[in-house]
Amino acid sequence: MKGLSPWSNEKTPSFFVSPAKGIFKDFSSGKGGNAVSFLMELEHMTYPEALRYLANKYQIEIEETETTPEQQEELSLRESLALVNQFALDYFEKTLWETDEGKQIGLSYFRERGFSDQTIKKFGLGFSPDQNDAFYKASQEAGHNEEHLLSLGLIKEGQYGKYDFFRGRVIFPIRNISGRCLGFGARALKSEAKAKYLNSPESELYDKSRTLYGMYEAKRGILQADHCFLVEGYTDVISLHQAGVEFAVSSSGTSLTSGQVKLIKRYTNNVSLLYDGDQAGIKAAIRGIDLLLEEGMNVKVIMFPDGHDPDSFARSVSSTELQRFLKEEAVDFTDFMLKALLDGQSDDPVKRAEVTRRIVESLSLISDQIARSIYIERCSKVLGVPEQALVNELNKILRKKRYKKSGVKEEDIPPAFPLEQAKPKPAFTADPLLHEKEIARILISYGTHEMEVEVENEEHEEEIITVSVAEYILHDLIQDEVVFDSTLYGQIIDSFKTNFEESGEFPDTSYFVNNSNPEFSEAIASMVTSPYELSENWADQHKIYTDTEDQNLKRAVFDPLMRLKLNRIKRMMKNVEVELKEEQNEERINELLKEKMKLNLMKIEVTKFFGSTII
Repeated sequence: MKGLSPWSNEKTPSFFVSPAKGIFKDFSSGKGGNAVSFLMELEHMTYPEALRYLANKYQIEIEETETTPEQQEELSLRESLALVNQFALDYFEKTLWETDEGKQIGLSYFRERGFSDQTIKKFGLGFSPDQNDAFYKASQEAGHNEEHLLSLGLIKEGQYGKYDFFRGRVIFPIRNISGRCLGFGARALKSEAKAKYLNSPESELYDKSRTLYGMYEAKRGILQADHCFLVEGYTDVISLHQAGVEFAVSSSGTSLTSGQVKLIKRYTNNVSLLYDGDQAGIKAAIRGIDLLLEEGMNVKVIMFPDGHDPDSFARSVSSTELQRFLKEEAVDFTDFMLKALLDGQSDDPVKRAEVTRRIVESLSLISDQIARSIYIERCSKVLGVPEQALVNELNKILRKKRYKKSGVKEEDIPPAFPLEQAKPKPAFTADPLLHEKEIARILISYGTHEMEVEVENEEHEEEIITVSVAEYILHDLIQDEVVFDSTLYGQIIDSFKTNFEESGEFPDTSYFVNNSNPEFSEAIASMVTSPYELSENWADQHKIYTDTEDQNLKRAVFDPLMRLKLNRIKRMMKNVEVELKEEQNEERINELLKEKMKLNLMKIEVTKFFGSTII
């Protein structure tokens, strides 16, 4: 089966699935593998997450027999907490849509904010009734553990007993990338409330430093746009999504962390910060820039007009105007920092020097030396500071960081060193493992097929026998003592040997595709799939007949084997020639010359297979 790639925008299908082999291959992106690795690539799940997702989807019970009692207890606790959170999510949603209080207060509030019913349902928004223990009683009736409710922060214990923590508030569920509810944010609707927002505490489920609000809803949009908008609040995310900008996430009212940046990096390297234009927003943006640069991200900043945040601005303009603004107002982080930090004091030399040092500190976080050099050149022009002066300052900062890590005191740091230059890329060379890959591919694709070969019997007569492809290849490699240089292709050869020794049979394609190593299964998928197929019209209409690989199996098997041997012979000859140039001992020189002649005869013999002489 074939269809459009889920990883790129294309009009001609390049995404292939083979149900019989249990593999997929996307030729536009190069990705491939089995059902589990497909989920890992598409949804950016870990291997266990993908397995559990598939097991849950098809009601398959997973027995995790190798977990310790402590791990099993922790797993059971997490699953129990997840069930409690799911109950809470369902309860808050039902209250919003099905009770008079929910409709009149919660639903009215969301609609006044401009959220459509579709958007409200998409984000699972809810309402907690303004009663002391309505949720607590409902959870007790449902049989949920009181300790779990307390640890998740859904209820609290006060002077007069237990009460609902989020009572009288609209609810924003916080979900992980697979949609599991980890916690909640809740906004007060009464002006006398002490705190405008309340959030779930950290728990066995909820790690704030590694969670982003809206990531579950935004992950597909981020992948398609190859871009992420990072905002501050829940409503900022929701308003942008409703306006068609479906790649916005929020740090959930907390300061951005490196764990959250790593989560974004799983989907894209391109981030735009959308923060308020006040001092708090500027400060948060600058801190966020440093964290993003440290993780190797490409950073831009978008500041909104005075009095606006992403939520209010998205509601005040059309979707077209919003998208135009977001595109045109995005500035490079250096431009933003320069404007924000100078704050109208560009004529003050002391302030200018201070800002220059601060920007260079941010540049020092960029690990890519080429990108760093380009930014230095750009900042030199914008700041009007000689490029060498910025390089010297950058080196000073880098030097301090390196020696600080190694425990060297500042006064013991040696003089400055020059800016490191990027190493030139090596010239293109053919893949030395190409023939190993081809042999492995033939083994996996045709290992159990049979072919006829000529052998010499005990009477030294030529005899034709029928053997399996795998049997012939393995015998040939063992006889010539050929060991593969590639770990991957060597593993494939070893798997064929081991499987035959243990069961008397050679493994088929599915044995390799369903390997638990995603890189291994992706490599296998790349070997056994092709974006091309012969049209029936060539034979039926044009009378042009082309031999397929399985029709000329003997040639397909012999060709990579002989080329591999030829390559090895050439490599050995080169080593001999190098040694000859340096060798002084006459006896050893004679030995090397004999070895060279022997290798030359072997090369001539091998090249006969190709029907030509290779000099």
